Order: sequence, then C-alpha cells, then structure tokens
Amino acid sequence: MDIIWPLLIATIAGLSTVLGSIVIFHKWQRENINKFIAFALSFSLTIMIGISVLELVPEASFAILTEYKLVRGIFWSSIAFIFGIFIIYYINKKITNKQDDLYRVGVLSMLALMLHNLPEGIVTFLSSYQNMTLGLQLSLAIMAHNIPEGISIAVPIYYSTGSKKKAIKMTFLSGLAEPLGALLAFIFLSKYITNAMIGFILLFVAGLMITLSIHDLFPKAKKYHEDVWIYVGIGAGIIFLLFNQFVL
Repeated sequence: MDIIWPLLIATIAGLSTVLGSIVIFHKWQRENINKFIAFALSFSLTIMIGISVLELVPEASFAILTEYKLVRGIFWSSIAFIFGIFIIYYINKKITNKQDDLYRVGVLSMLALMLHNLPEGIVTFLSSYQNMTLGLQLSLAIMAHNIPEGISIAVPIYYSTGSKKKAIKMTFLSGLAEPLGALLAFIFLSKYITNAMIGFILLFVAGLMITLSIHDLFPKAKKYHEDVWIYVGIGAGIIFLLFNQFVL
C-alpha cells in the first residue's frame, strides 16, 4: 500500500492539537480570565486522566498480557507507569523556580503530550497502512481528544507569556510528535515495533499524564479560587470523554 495516505492521516490527526490554541484568540474580559484559565485547566486534566484510565491503561495492559505471563507483565507494566510518574517529578524539580508557575504547567503539558502523541502516530500509521477505514476511524477519535489537549498547552503558555506565537509554536511542536511516530513506524514497521513495546510506552505516558494532572494542573487551577468553574470544567471534560467513548 502507498505510505503517503497513512502518513498524511497521522499528520492531520497530530496537528489537530493546534486547533486547541484557537481559544487564546478570544478577547476575554479581565474579570473573566481567571475563570477561563481555571475552566481550561480542569477540563484538560479531566481529559488527560480520562484518556489514561479509559484508553491507555486498558489498551496497554491487553497488549502486554498477550505477550507476557501475568506476573511478569504486571511487574514491567508497573515499572513503566512508575517511570512516567518519576519523570514528571524530575522535570518539575529541574524547572521549578526558573519560570512562571503557569508557564511551567504549559511546558510540562507539552512534554507529556509529545510523548503521548508519539505512540499514537505509530498506531495510526500502522492501522492505516493495514486498513484505511480503520485508520480513518482511529484518527477521528485521536483528533477529538487532541483538540482539548492543545488547550492544555496553549492556555497556560499564552497567559504566562502573553505571546500567541509562542503558545501556537509549542502546541504545534506537540502535534508534530504524531507524524514523527508515523515516520518511525514507516522506518521500522512491525519488524521492530511490537504490541508490547507500544503498551509499555502507553503506560509510561499514562503515568506522566495522571501525575501531571494531579500534581500540577489541579493545584494550579485551585489557585485561581474559581471553584465553580473548576467543577464546570471537570463536568465538561466528563461529557466530552463520554461522547468520545460512545459516539466516535
């Protein structure tokens, strides 16, 4: 099969992350900025935790347990997940007190989502390469949650730096990880990329995103003292997850 279409599908799915940055072009009144940031952060953390729990962990566990025995599979899965937690704490330690707190949240979101998009690109490419219809369906589901993931990068970066250009650039860089994953899949294909390997990467990413959400995004949202908008953001995130699970 021609590789152009699978690569194109993976690229479009990845760069849909940039669509999340559109929200920064809305001119919010000053008294509503804190409400919007609290909403955006809580919405984003709900998406990250939901995707990790509902998609990444189950998919990864199934892939790993089909290739490893139960005890060995659980052991290495736990290591991959814990390593993701460790990386977030390590990066936090390196950049804390060097940048604005909100900017730090945006950078961490970008790094976590780049690592998330990489295996997604691999999966999207391989699926499209084998079955174009399946690849298109998968890319639509990925696009649906890439857009709110883009919000989690663009909003903190923009409101901490005041630069739309920087916010879009970092969102774009995160989205580029998906076609990069597709290119890796093209170079190595299934000869070297196993289901278990992708499973370990997904568990690592789940550890990253859950830790980022609980350790960074939620405390930062609370600092704006807009609890009602935090609840609204969480509720909107849950509705979006349900729509993504049962409609797309």
